[in-house]
Formats: sequence, structure tokens, C-alpha cells
Amino acid sequence: MAKLGKRARAAREAFAGKENLSVEEAVALVKANAKAKFDETIEIAVNLGVDPRHADQMVRGVIGLPNGTGKDVRVAVFARGAKADEAKEAGADIVGAEDLMETVQNGTIDFDRCIATPDMMPIVGRLGKVLGPRNLMPNPKVGTVTMDVAQAVKGAKGGEVQFKAEKAGVVHAGVGKASFDEAKLVENVRAFINAVAKAKPSGAKGAYMKKISLTSTMGPGVTIDVATAATE
Repeated sequence: MAKLGKRARAAREAFAGKENLSVEEAVALVKANAKAKFDETIEIAVNLGVDPRHADQMVRGVIGLPNGTGKDVRVAVFARGAKADEAKEAGADIVGAEDLMETVQNGTIDFDRCIATPDMMPIVGRLGKVLGPRNLMPNPKVGTVTMDVAQAVKGAKGGEVQFKAEKAGVVHAGVGKASFDEAKLVENVRAFINAVAKAKPSGAKGAYMKKISLTSTMGPGVTIDVATAATE
């Protein structure tokens, strides 16, 4: 077994015996121990009592974090004509139609969010096997299939976070950077948890939120008290 470095040992000791903390305590602990040489992302994972294989238990949504993510999001837009121009003016990084489809089919996916106008979905639909597993497939339920491409691009650039339950019933997202003030991270964490709470599907039975964990890119994780995490 490899020996832990000083930083890793110190982090382990700082987290030892600590669990089910308040949001404020968890943020303070994770932020204080994010000591990598780069600005680590603060990440949240919520284990849900759902089975996403059933349509009435799928959890999906989008939340505009009040303080943004701290990440430079690259946005691709499938659109033509005036809508393509709107997307470019709003700050989209890549705009196209059949040409963009071919680029993606050839294995180049140089974007973090994909938006499409409704008339483009027959083209985008061909990319389901490529974009779907990466959670990049445009979907009207999260506002990425829309005629208002300008607003969608601005939202994506401004700190919107999409979430979707994975096979094991877990949703996760980056909710800021270690360089953020604690108060801003707390606000972002609570906003994300509230959004997941509001997205509770009709088919969910029993305990909905089972476990909430917070970590940084290179640091250990800590659990948050589920009972006090949501504020709405």
C-alpha cells in the first residue's frame, strides 16, 4: 500500500470521525483542506432512493447557482439562420447544423453544454449514442431544446448546472471552486440540494434523499446531515 503524503495524511486526520455535518460545517472543512496547487472544484453527490430505470422515478433538472460554478463552460448550439446568429451574439463557442453533427460523429466533442432549436432535433437525434452517455443530449425539460437560444446560452455561461440521476440513483455536480467565499459555497450547496428536493418524482417511495456528500477534487469527502440540508 502506498504511503500517504503529508497533505493527504493531514486531510485524513482533519476529516476523521466527522460525518452528518451541517452544510456550513461541511463547506468549511472541505474548503480548508482543498490544498492542491490548482483551484479545486467543490463537488456534491446526493444518493437518492429512486430507481432511474423506471420513468416515474427519474430525477432530472437544472439550477442556476446563485454564485456560479467558477468554471468556463463551452457551449455548442445546433441552429440555423437567425437563431444561429442569436447564439453567436449570446456567446456560444460553437454554432452549426449538419457540419456540427459530422464533427461530433467524428469524435470531436469540444463543449460542455449542448443546446438546440426544436427544428434541429432530427439532426441532433442521430447523436444520441454519443451525447447521451455524456449527459450532453439537449432536452426540453432542462431548457436546452428551445427557440430562446440566447437565454439558454447566457444561462449555461452564467452558472447553470444540470443534474440527472445515474443508474445507481446518484446525482452529482460541481457547486463552485475552493477559492469561493464560504458563504457563497454554502448558498450554492443549499440551492443545489433544494433543486434536487423539488425534482422528487411521483414514483419515489420511502426516503428520497438518503445521503449527501461533499468533497473537493483532490480531497476526502464528508457527509452532510440530510434532515437539515434542504431549506425549502
